[in-house]
Amino acid sequence: MPSYNKRLMRYPLYGLIAVSLILLAIVFFYYWWITAIGLLLLGALFYFAFYLEQKSNEEIEKYISTLSYRVKRVGEEALMEMPIGIMLYNEEDYSIEWTNPFLASCFNEDTLVGRSLYDVCETLVPLIKQEVDSETVALYERKYRVVLKLEERLIYFFDITEQLEIEKLYEEEQSVIAIIFLDNYDEVTQGLDDQTTTTLNSLVTSILNKWTTAKGIFFKRISSDKFIAVFNERILHDLEGDKFTILDEVREVTAKKNIPLTLSIGVGAGTSSLPELGELAQSSLDIALGRGGDQVAIKKANGKVKFYGGKTNPVEKRTRVRARVISHALREIMLEKDKVMIMGHKYPDMDAIGAAIGIRKVAEMNQKESYIILNSSEIDTSVQRLLDEIKQYPELYAHFISPDEALEMATDNTLLVVVDTHKPSLVIDERLVRRIENIIVIDHHRRGEDFIKNPLLVYMEPYASSTAELVTELMEYQPKNGKINMLEATALLAGIIVDTKSFTLRTGSRTFDAASYLRAQGADTVLVQKFLKEDLRSFIQRSKLIETVKFPFSGIAIAKGKEDAKYNSVLMAQTADTMLTMNGVDASFVIARKSDDEIGISARSLGSINVQVVMEAMNGGGHLSNAATQLKNITVDQAEAQLLKVIGEYLEGSKES
Repeated sequence: MPSYNKRLMRYPLYGLIAVSLILLAIVFFYYWWITAIGLLLLGALFYFAFYLEQKSNEEIEKYISTLSYRVKRVGEEALMEMPIGIMLYNEEDYSIEWTNPFLASCFNEDTLVGRSLYDVCETLVPLIKQEVDSETVALYERKYRVVLKLEERLIYFFDITEQLEIEKLYEEEQSVIAIIFLDNYDEVTQGLDDQTTTTLNSLVTSILNKWTTAKGIFFKRISSDKFIAVFNERILHDLEGDKFTILDEVREVTAKKNIPLTLSIGVGAGTSSLPELGELAQSSLDIALGRGGDQVAIKKANGKVKFYGGKTNPVEKRTRVRARVISHALREIMLEKDKVMIMGHKYPDMDAIGAAIGIRKVAEMNQKESYIILNSSEIDTSVQRLLDEIKQYPELYAHFISPDEALEMATDNTLLVVVDTHKPSLVIDERLVRRIENIIVIDHHRRGEDFIKNPLLVYMEPYASSTAELVTELMEYQPKNGKINMLEATALLAGIIVDTKSFTLRTGSRTFDAASYLRAQGADTVLVQKFLKEDLRSFIQRSKLIETVKFPFSGIAIAKGKEDAKYNSVLMAQTADTMLTMNGVDASFVIARKSDDEIGISARSLGSINVQVVMEAMNGGGHLSNAATQLKNITVDQAEAQLLKVIGEYLEGSKES
């Protein structure tokens, strides 16, 4: 401030005058003439101080006036000239009362006063009614962040077009790493001569080189059956748009050469860390292979996984060597633990129970204490018949315990073996998965996004007919400390028979090898049929469900239960299986209420339609030809509407690819 120093000078002067008056009053009694001179001087000094004060006040008033004028001008300039749109509106009819020139220019008009918000930008009125504080809107190919001041009936418009474009460019340029794997390269080339193998390599490499060059992807071969690709998020978006047609191209071209070669691609995206991208790509590839191959798995840093492809039935490529290695690893882990607990999925079927009995036998062969976890309230008729038979073998029945008993018995050194599922949300009791750290997963389903964390050992083979088949192979490489009894062999065989529909679906040569081994161990096929017998009531319920069959799409049959009736999972699965045997049915779906708040969908396919992909779109999962899902808090009709939408999208995607 200009007079600041003068103001500092003024206050000491007044103090000096006051002190001088006191001194003159004292001197007056002795020297009156000195007092007279002093008064004259004091008067002059007082006048000077008063002058300074007046001058200072004038300068302050002038400064304030100038500053006020400048602030007012700045406000007017900001209001009228700055690139920020300002609008006042009438809350009664949403008409515009005033805007600054910048906002009018954004609409390419001279003035907006008197116009209705409905005409100018209809998206603003819903925001006002919903009392939204801030939102992004589009106006004439520009993007604006609008800030609403509802009490003042005022709206600010900030142009963020360039900001959004920079953000989009940043996201599009984020690095993506993909690992490309030739699924069955070793099996295909095993019987080929060097010249044919070289020709095959050149063919596949040529296809991939052409594809990556066209898409702008860096591509490098790192082994005979593995490649690495580096690109960005924009290219990934394009690849997702055409559903990764490279899968179909490689499959079709090699099929013409009578060489069934397919690709699996694991993609890591969503982070700027290159090491993390590499880990995500490898994890995605593991998931894609675990689901049977011939597909793409894209895994983001947030854990979200998307899948493309997976249209074909997986080709069996298990080896006895892998089964032996897994069996030995299972034995080594068991020997280190104090006890073994085995658990399947909720409402266990014969495959889950048979596999659990088989693993309990493996633990017995290794002289380990073992228990099978079973919830007595979640047992269907066939499993109940098996348990009734097991009760005649007290030494075996004593090893069945409830989830609560398992929780009490579990220690830090207990081993939990999860069979016939890999999803923590589907196990009999998820508390055990959280309580026990040492977990082994043995499953034959295609790997899904939801997976038990940090298992010690994973044996997942989507090429196998059933988990019982996998467990049977593992038993063959265990110590022969105890012979498999008739009932244990029968339970395992029942699991294989149920999952293969009596050796008609998903059956490979290894399936018959396992069945032959079990039969040699005394498995009773007649007893299996006794377990699987159907009662009259279930038959009638199934028939009533089949009566509701509709064909909304060619080759796709959908049946649904009554809204007020409840059906168990086994009945729904049996109904879907029965529908699949009918002429003209390539895929079958059964929709029915399982409980007061849950709708179940059971899906079956002959292989031409991937019901796993359909069910995964509805938060379910399973196999290419055998899948299911559960939906909460909706009606049967709503579930049907969701299913029809997902099937339609799946079929449309299949046509595009």
